[in-house]
Amino acid sequence: MRRFLRKMKSQLGQGMSEYLIIVALIAIAAIGVVSVFGTDIRDLFGASTGALSGNPTATTGAKKATISTKDLKNFGNTNAQ
Repeated sequence: MRRFLRKMKSQLGQGMSEYLIIVALIAIAAIGVVSVFGTDIRDLFGASTGALSGNPTATTGAKKATISTKDLKNFGNTNAQ
């Protein structure tokens, strides 16, 4: 009976350490994402809160998307307007 209890305790500890490794990897990934995209996310939320508060001049540094017309003559050209 004692062997069985010892075996159960060692397996429970192993499961907890696996969960700890998974949580640590998720935390490292989250820190990496925030460090790469942090300023863009901050600007996006700042503009959103400004627009929700009624500030019409709440803008970000984002550029407006332009649409280029493609036809058969300029299909392979990447800078066609």
